[in-house]
Amino acid sequence: MYRIELDRAACDGIFACLVRDERFVEDDAGLATVDPAADGVVDVDRRDDRIVATFEGNAADAKLAAEACPPGAITVREGSE
Repeated sequence: MYRIELDRAACDGIFACLVRDERFVEDDAGLATVDPAADGVVDVDRRDDRIVATFEGNAADAKLAAEACPPGAITVREGSE
């Protein structure tokens, strides 16, 4: 298990994350979010400008998405807590 934290206040809508991990999608506001119905997504918690999503499986794609994010809006943490 691992989790990602997405700072939507820092997201600038370049969507480099969407190209690297298909679980990231564009929302109605034109910002990145996590598709709660995507494979491997266990839970998505949305609070104000922050999304915390828990995933099962390999974190490689999520790490690529985080590395590709120009403003650094995505953080990947191993474990579920």
